[in-house]
Amino acid sequence: MSTQGGTKAVLAALSANLGIAVAKFVAFLITRSSSMLAESIHSVADSGNQVLLLLGQRRAARPPDEEHPFGYGRSRYIAGFLVGIVLFSVGGLFSVREGVEKLRHPHELDHGLVAIVVLLLATALEGFSLRTAIAEARHLKGDASWWGFVHGARAPELPVVLLEDLAALVGLVFALAGVGLTLATDDPVWDAAGTVAIGILLLAVATIVAVETQAMLVGEAATPAMVATIRGALAGSPHITRVIQLRTLHLGPDELLVAAKIGMDVELTLPAVARAIDGAEARLRAAVPIACRVYLEPDISSQTDQTDQTDQTGHAVQTGKPSAG
Repeated sequence: MSTQGGTKAVLAALSANLGIAVAKFVAFLITRSSSMLAESIHSVADSGNQVLLLLGQRRAARPPDEEHPFGYGRSRYIAGFLVGIVLFSVGGLFSVREGVEKLRHPHELDHGLVAIVVLLLATALEGFSLRTAIAEARHLKGDASWWGFVHGARAPELPVVLLEDLAALVGLVFALAGVGLTLATDDPVWDAAGTVAIGILLLAVATIVAVETQAMLVGEAATPAMVATIRGALAGSPHITRVIQLRTLHLGPDELLVAAKIGMDVELTLPAVARAIDGAEARLRAAVPIACRVYLEPDISSQTDQTDQTDQTGHAVQTGKPSAG
């Protein structure tokens, strides 16, 4: 995923949420609606989350140093994980608590039409933010489903913004339903119920965001398609007879570590082995530009004594009994 596309979606979401948060909070002060308060906190949490994502991108751009020889790419994953925690605690738990409190002690809704107008305005702004995120993500997800894109993406920004914006729109529907039913029935319980629904929604989305970004933070391999591309680039290089073992690890969304054990022609001299490895590395980097760290271990093995072995993707590869390696 391009950082530029993710940044555009984050900035669009931040701009929308800052305006929405102010409008919702003013509406809460006028109407005393618990749904409006929950939505205000939701928008404040979303705004803070977008700031976290931008800070994560900025820190990840720092060059490697002596203490961090592989760079700071995982800062983006840390930011994504913190987003899940903020959504869960500040957004979800607060909204559920506020809704339960209002169910126990209902409060009359004042100037309900103001809340309706603000919620409709917020829906339009959130729709703009979601449309921007979808436009940026559509050309990246290819033929995958939207859930497949969220689950398989190795960069956190667009999936997080997509989930946040979707949750925001659904939350606005809950708030509109709660306020609307309260106005129609003159029963404030509906407003409180809408608040609880918003809280449960945020808890669910926060859990998904935390689980997905936690997997990235622990360390994920390249996608199966990218692994196949790497394997093909190496196997097609001159003097490389096969790829014996292959391991990949994302150091960041746009930084990939590749380590492979490769079988080579037995008659090669040491200088020829070095040239062949350099050529294979150049071929691999051309095929997969994000392969910023490449480690290739040559192995001399018998062509006639081969057994099957599987790599990290579960694909069978041809290996031989090594005589050195």
